[in-house]
Amino acid sequence: MRIRSLGVIDDAVVELSPGFTAVTGETGAGKTMVVTSLGLLLGGRADPALVRIGAKAAVVEGRVRVPAGSPAALRAEEAGAELEDGTLLVSRTVSAEGRSRAHLGGRSVPVGVLSELADELVAVHGQTDQQGLLRAARQREALDRYAGAAVAGPHTGYAAAYRRLRAVSAEVEELTTRARERAQEADLLRFGLDEIAAVEPRPGEDVELAAEAERLGHAEALASAASVAHAALAGNPEDLEAVDATTLVAGAGRALDAVRSHDQSLATLADRMGEISILLGDVAGELAGYADDLDADPLRLAAVEERRAALTGLTRKYGADIAAVLAWAEESAARLTELDGDDERIGELTAERDTLRGELAGLAQALTDARTEAADRFADAVTEELASLAMPHARVSFSVRQTEDPEGVEVGGRTVAYGPHGVDEVELLLAPHPGAPPRPIAKGASGGELSRVMLAVEVVFAGTDPVPTYLFDEVDAGVGGRAAVEIGRRLAKLARSAQVVVVTHLPQVAAFADRQLLVEKTDDGSVTRSGVTVLEGEDRVRELSRMLAGQEDSETARAHAEELLAAARADA
Repeated sequence: MRIRSLGVIDDAVVELSPGFTAVTGETGAGKTMVVTSLGLLLGGRADPALVRIGAKAAVVEGRVRVPAGSPAALRAEEAGAELEDGTLLVSRTVSAEGRSRAHLGGRSVPVGVLSELADELVAVHGQTDQQGLLRAARQREALDRYAGAAVAGPHTGYAAAYRRLRAVSAEVEELTTRARERAQEADLLRFGLDEIAAVEPRPGEDVELAAEAERLGHAEALASAASVAHAALAGNPEDLEAVDATTLVAGAGRALDAVRSHDQSLATLADRMGEISILLGDVAGELAGYADDLDADPLRLAAVEERRAALTGLTRKYGADIAAVLAWAEESAARLTELDGDDERIGELTAERDTLRGELAGLAQALTDARTEAADRFADAVTEELASLAMPHARVSFSVRQTEDPEGVEVGGRTVAYGPHGVDEVELLLAPHPGAPPRPIAKGASGGELSRVMLAVEVVFAGTDPVPTYLFDEVDAGVGGRAAVEIGRRLAKLARSAQVVVVTHLPQVAAFADRQLLVEKTDDGSVTRSGVTVLEGEDRVRELSRMLAGQEDSETARAHAEELLAAARADA
């Protein structure tokens, strides 16, 4: 892994051993930057404050060996990355402005892809993970992870049933809560529909009645105009001397007919004159019929106006015109049917809710059984690991319990509270020595004991759900003496089947490493640089001496350092 312009590190190459690599150095030298760099390669959050002062960007590049056909390799290929002999090139760039870019196998990818690969490749643990182990939710997650398919199977079914139950319960609650509002809405709709039904409007009736009212209101003027027009066209029987249009046009037609044989154009005009004569006759006839048929009955006008008033009453409330009123009636009838069906819907949902609660109870019981069985095995395995970590008399156990709740589900003959992950409250207990009652590790474990419990948990996971690389950031905090030696020995054992990287202050741990890296700062008066060097031979003895006594040249410390290295080699 190469690190450039990250924190106190200017430009350094970190060569990690395939087995156990210990990263050591003075406080503030930049050991944490090694952990941060690996975190960036694994899709961690990019903080522009990490960029070295004066640099434009921080860059971390790494080579990761990925087993062919593994989920990580398949996901990388899916993202378009190229693998060279099982090796994947990963890089992450963080600019001083806060922008972040990720590349995988020569291809630019979203940072989320790196996070997906991280789950398959590396398990990172540090001080925050120890604190996380104190939370009940993390303890349940750890137990479920250990149980594997035995819990994952029923948990998948339970989660689906739980989501559906929540949705159904919410709908029932919403329908029940709004019952009064729905009843009021239904009453208003029924009143409106009854009012429209009583009037029985027809499509377009308002337009027809408006035209009829206009005609009836001006009947006398219309009749007079029709009579005058008819007289002008067809003549007035009472005035024999009056000349009408029909007579004049007929005379003009006869005059043209008399000479039409002498000129074709005049014959055409004669034909058109004949058409005019026919049209005048038709119009005159229709005018006579219109005058005869015109109804000037005031009773009919009153009836029309009364009907229009009834229709206007509807348009004031339900629409701009009768077409809109009828459309409102159709929509309201459908809505009323829906509202009237809510009671039936509530009944159906309530029945489904009861069925789902029964299913949920069965799945919750299966989850509880699987967790209880796995808890005993998990606790025994962690206890066995603690014995090899200088806690030979410690005993770890799990408490898997439920809380009674009258609104819950029935499991094991009791009505208990339930949540998205079942009905169980899982708590990790520790009895550090015989006679001590088991207590939650949040209350009963010291910092050193918590470090060892977490390491023991991770070692157990390594046997059931292994990943290629484990990174421990000062997991040995609060530990010293024989316990520190045992932690080093156990990490070395874990490194036989996986790559282990440990950032540590303890020489007892570092002595067991296959490779020890020293992170150190030098000050040239202008720029602080950090170098990462591989320690071998005398250099490693000197660093262990410093870690032991704070003095590199102490003969006693040197002797102790050499003794530690010899013991570690003998143990290997």
